[in-house]
Amino acid sequence: MNAYRRVLSILPAIWLSLALFLPAQDLTTASPREVGLSTERLQRIDEVMTQMVDEGKVPGVVALIARQGKVAYLKSFGTLDGNRPMPTDAIFRIASQSKAITTAAIMILLEEGKLLLSDPVSLYIPEFKNSKVAIREGNSGYRVESAKREITIKHLLTHTSGISYGNNAPAEEEYRKAGTHGWFFADQDRPIGEAIRALAKVPFDAHPGEKYIYGFNTDILGHVVEKVSGMTLEEFFEERIFKPLGMEDTHFYLPEEKKNRFTAVFGAKENGTIELIESATDNSYVKGPRRAFSGGAGLLSTAMDYARFLQMLLNGGRFNGSQILSPKTVELMTADHVGELYGSRGFGFGFWVNERLGQLDRLGSVGAYGWGGAYYTTYWVDPAEELVAVMMTQLRPAGGVGLQERFNNLVYQSIVRSGQEPE
Repeated sequence: MNAYRRVLSILPAIWLSLALFLPAQDLTTASPREVGLSTERLQRIDEVMTQMVDEGKVPGVVALIARQGKVAYLKSFGTLDGNRPMPTDAIFRIASQSKAITTAAIMILLEEGKLLLSDPVSLYIPEFKNSKVAIREGNSGYRVESAKREITIKHLLTHTSGISYGNNAPAEEEYRKAGTHGWFFADQDRPIGEAIRALAKVPFDAHPGEKYIYGFNTDILGHVVEKVSGMTLEEFFEERIFKPLGMEDTHFYLPEEKKNRFTAVFGAKENGTIELIESATDNSYVKGPRRAFSGGAGLLSTAMDYARFLQMLLNGGRFNGSQILSPKTVELMTADHVGELYGSRGFGFGFWVNERLGQLDRLGSVGAYGWGGAYYTTYWVDPAEELVAVMMTQLRPAGGVGLQERFNNLVYQSIVRSGQEPE
């Protein structure tokens, strides 16, 4: 067993080393057969997506599969807004898929020697110097005590800082008073830094390093990027990530000329059908103050744009002629850092990480990593299969539709030549 674990521990490094020999140019297209996928089996994705749309369970979907650096599947289903057909270049709210991009920004600064994972956050945002923790007492009360240790950059990257989104927190009312309850910032008429400094005064949910708690961690990291770089997060993303990768349709707020490609948000009803929740034209991404750049959940993007970012990670940090990150940095980002604090999977710097195949309830590979967003978007990267998969829709709440799990299995069943097999 120990030998087996040692082999598993070096697999990510081997895959990243092999990735260095992959082409660094923009994503090209290929027939499924060229990259070891079955055209007939891919049609099962078409059938399931079409059925979900026809049954009124999802409004519209864009699905993308890239293998060996080539897009072998890119299709759209349903509608943008209940009326217009969904194009493959539709622009979606990607919410927490923003986190991976903010993580990459932090790691760029680490590579430049401008910060360390062990740095206390208070080094960059002094308001976090004397953090407090709210400890529940009784059914609704709590006491406040000083945090046992300072919150570090690594605590934020792994969601072990003790900071939540405020929902069901001991000091939930304090989150609300700070204007930092829930993950949505697009409607706020203040810079993200102002919101983060207000958040720093809230007594948090746990002592740093003791629990995995999903929350504002990556928004705080986004402001760290601003403080260290001297740029807004929007400017840093554009200069250091979006332009080099060719991500021309990824923004915090929607440009006027792209309104015709923006999606509406639907939500699941109790009877299993869906209803319009937010229109494509009347929302904060179109009409908002455009002041808060949320690194945790603020971005808009397309399936192809996000696939470019993921392909960069799969390639060991390089893409489109640019070396964004070192392979060793990507290796660290996609390793498990929290052990049993997260659950059945490992958790890296913003990604779930598959450590054992038997832990999963779906098809997959050891070493795969991914995440998703609040509007029911999802993605993952599988180094063993040289695979990138992205599914975009806008469904909140999603109910029990189960489309993400089905898409996962449909992608893997389409593989007829494994990445571990010779041609």
